[in-house]
Amino acid sequence: MANYQHDLVIIGGGPGGLAAAIYGARSKISTVVIEKASPGGQIATTAEWENYPGTPSTSGPEEMKGWVKHAEKFGAEFVKDEVVNIIDQGETKLVVGKNNTFEAKVVIVSVGAEPRVLGVPGEYELRGKGVSYCATCDADFFEELDVVVVGSGDQAIEEGMYITKFAETVTVIVLHEEGTLDCTPVLKERAFSNPKMKWVWNSTVNAIKGDGIVEEVELRNIKTGELSTIEANGIFFFVGMIPQTDWLKGIIDMDDRGYIIANELCETNVDGIYAVGDARQKFLRQVVTAAADGAIAATAAEKFIHEEEGFKDMVINQKVPVIVSFWNPTKPETMDLNTQLEAALEQFGDKIKFVKIDTYRNLRISRKCEVKDIPTVVFYKDGQIVDRLDLKVEVDQVVEKIKGLL
Repeated sequence: MANYQHDLVIIGGGPGGLAAAIYGARSKISTVVIEKASPGGQIATTAEWENYPGTPSTSGPEEMKGWVKHAEKFGAEFVKDEVVNIIDQGETKLVVGKNNTFEAKVVIVSVGAEPRVLGVPGEYELRGKGVSYCATCDADFFEELDVVVVGSGDQAIEEGMYITKFAETVTVIVLHEEGTLDCTPVLKERAFSNPKMKWVWNSTVNAIKGDGIVEEVELRNIKTGELSTIEANGIFFFVGMIPQTDWLKGIIDMDDRGYIIANELCETNVDGIYAVGDARQKFLRQVVTAAADGAIAATAAEKFIHEEEGFKDMVINQKVPVIVSFWNPTKPETMDLNTQLEAALEQFGDKIKFVKIDTYRNLRISRKCEVKDIPTVVFYKDGQIVDRLDLKVEVDQVVEKIKGLL
């Protein structure tokens, strides 16, 4: 079992992880991507891909090869392994794989979410060849053709109505009795009034058939067991998504569906662990949003490393008391206070250290020190906060507190 040490470990090689690898490696932090299969994620199974900005026509596998090469160009490494745990060791994280361990300063989780599959004959074989799980990705391939939609929840009906903008007909396969859908009443009303939508009740998909592409869908009536066949050029499954996060329970916060909770910087509730792509709570799950997540998380991670290391060197590891003044150039009075403090603290010479931190450029450290407004002066001794002054900061107060520390 090998033990790797890197600044940044990325778990998952989908679009979010690959974008993070490009940004991380390019910023000169050592970066490794751990992927249990081949890099690329779900999009690598898509034969035709037309909605990525600037690339009006490409294939998923070909495009993702380019992303991997791009990351490798800047020095990102790729290791094939399956991660089963992340252990928070404080300053570092231990990423535990089935075959290797990886020690990192920061971790980006990019494990993705998989469409729930029915596993019927032909579903896997014809995926990307008429079998789809994403209307936004693939609906325009079925211009004036006949397609089938499986599911009756909000997503299925919304996506089905979206597909009607392109397809000739959209036949919805519903498990329930005639007239019963799992979506909201408003969606139900809109769907029933859409002339392009047809309905098959009390039924499920039994098989998908075709010679290299979808040609027909075999249905089974769940009441009678009777089989029937309808001709179709494509079939869309909307029976739910499954985030690949079961192994992360108890490690980082997730919602009741298993999606990771992360803020706009892709930060989770654990310092130094970020989440990107389809596995995190978000409005739109597409390659473009996963790539944006990856860029944001890697940039935030690089800043995290430098902020943490800089603060450790300047403040935590000092053998003398450290006075940290939080300021911001948008508030000139805080700059004036720093000038006054520097002059007043000269009397202490090497017995103390004075550090100025711009809250705008060091958001994490400011949050870590619970700086809610400025000016704020925080006093450290032996790497620990021992006192502080918030908002009403007088030079004489600072001097007196320092004398008490020496």
